[in-house]
Amino acid sequence: MSAIEHAADPRATAIATAAGRLVELRDRWLNPPELVGWADEPVSGYPKRPVPRDDQATNEVKKRTLTNLYNARPQWLADAHEALDEAVAAAYGWPADISDEDVLRELLELNGG
Repeated sequence: MSAIEHAADPRATAIATAAGRLVELRDRWLNPPELVGWADEPVSGYPKRPVPRDDQATNEVKKRTLTNLYNARPQWLADAHEALDEAVAAAYGWPADISDEDVLRELLELNGG
């Protein structure tokens, strides 16, 4: 089945919504509007790039890496990942609280392992 054929599936929509929210939250943390503006790239066809608003913003934005975010693991990030995990589990027909070990077992079984 192609991705287009899954587009109307409520399970796919739930996953897309949860994944989109996770990306939105991470992007907002990485490049907060109070610290960065957005500039066009000199070559057309590329997305805009974040530009720190001043030297203080430059220093703050340098600290905002995905590694630092995931090491800190704030509650909003854990909640967003949990929502995505629950949407994926529901799509497979698994309980929301399925263990990582059971996920691996189920995936191996589904893939003939």
